[in-house]
Amino acid sequence: MNTENERQAAVSRFIDIAKHQTAGEVNRENLDVVLGALIDIASHTKLWSENDYPPPEGDELQARYLIHQEPDSTYALYLNVMRPGKKIVPHNHTTWACIAAVEGTESNYLYERTDDGDKPGYATLEQTGEKQIGPGKGIALLADDIHAVRIHDEDGIRHLHMYGLALEKLDKRIAFDMENNSCNIMSVGVKTRQSAS
Repeated sequence: MNTENERQAAVSRFIDIAKHQTAGEVNRENLDVVLGALIDIASHTKLWSENDYPPPEGDELQARYLIHQEPDSTYALYLNVMRPGKKIVPHNHTTWACIAAVEGTESNYLYERTDDGDKPGYATLEQTGEKQIGPGKGIALLADDIHAVRIHDEDGIRHLHMYGLALEKLDKRIAFDMENNSCNIMSVGVKTRQSAS
């Protein structure tokens, strides 16, 4: 079996598991099963190589590749290739998400919102944890969980990101500015590449 066919088969098996686990109420227990399956396919590093998914060019710090998405934009799997120095501010997803490392270590910072959310554009957060996501590890996030990401690894990272709904459809994600105690709708960030070409 060539790499492309092997990748398609592995992704298909993973999507089946994700669909089965999230068909009803999504909770931490069934997301842990999805995360375990994502960590498994991330461990097959040859499926996510630089030859098929090149790193960002020039001054760019991130390249994001769409690996799979259902016709209704659900079950969207991406490969993120990020360079050291890349930072993503605290944000929620409004859908469940799982992240697993192929190569490199991504620093995740976890937060809880401490205001009541009643005042538009205002928010306060408290950091509740930190998790290093390297090979063999991952993180599962419910829709309202808040995290920030920083890439300190000098070699950069390749990580698989799975979302219940495609990033391009997540138009109510909130980005938080802790310095100014403010929040606003988060942009999708870099343009997703539809293929490795």
